[in-house]
Amino acid sequence: MKKILFVITTMLAVAQAQAVAPDTVTVIEQPNQIVITETTTGTHVKVTGSKENEDYSYTYTVEHSPNDTIHTSQSADWELNYPFKKNKKKKDYHWTMETKGIYFGGGLKTSYDLVNNSFNWGILNIVSINYDTFHGQHFSLGIGYDNKRFSLKRPNCFVMDEATNIVSTDTYPDNVGDRSSVLSVRAIQFPLLFQQDFGKDFHLVLGASMNWNVYAKCNTHYKINKTNYDISYRGIKQNKLTFDVIGAFSFDGLAIYCRYTPSNMFKKGYGPEIKNTWTLGVALAL
Repeated sequence: MKKILFVITTMLAVAQAQAVAPDTVTVIEQPNQIVITETTTGTHVKVTGSKENEDYSYTYTVEHSPNDTIHTSQSADWELNYPFKKNKKKKDYHWTMETKGIYFGGGLKTSYDLVNNSFNWGILNIVSINYDTFHGQHFSLGIGYDNKRFSLKRPNCFVMDEATNIVSTDTYPDNVGDRSSVLSVRAIQFPLLFQQDFGKDFHLVLGASMNWNVYAKCNTHYKINKTNYDISYRGIKQNKLTFDVIGAFSFDGLAIYCRYTPSNMFKKGYGPEIKNTWTLGVALAL
């Protein structure tokens, strides 16, 4: 919102050439709206809202003759809406566009017993269209990026049949040292969110996300003696569309979020059933 300092001064020329020095009528910090109306009888100024009181109202009228001279001046300090920076001031418009919600989380549980742990990170809204009711409720529809990673318990690792593209699990060779086997699924997500404000700083966020899983791969790494082996499987038959349920509680832009993924990461018959995944983490500017 603009921070506007509005000063209007009036100099009146009287019949005997008597001059009156300009005077500051009033100073109003951060008004919500200023309307100046010029008529044949005078100048009318109406100010609504101020820094201290959103219900503030001020009206000023200057009646003048054709010999009067009126000077007006205005200065503005624009506050830019930087990405991932929450604007706590009252908004002027119901519809806005924002960038928000960078998050990191760890898996709590999944249906596949061989998964040791999972990790989830992304940007909930690279850009979103938001509707503000001005009564504490907000709705948004956006586009973002999501990355899910699933790591298997030792001594299990992912393998893929190159002929059928079916992913299964096997064990590492004997005498291996450092080892890891990870499934990574990257998606373009389309979150639909509802936010309820509780005061200026507390927010409850609920919603769902449709994920377009554009890329997936399995990567298995291990070391035997001093030789490193890094095996990547591409062409995986992941489910192209999956859905997540999202909930978060935010304070001053820092949120604790929970994400539930009921969908299977693989198409049926092309890999183990990794679904019903719960993730808990933190999000910034949500």
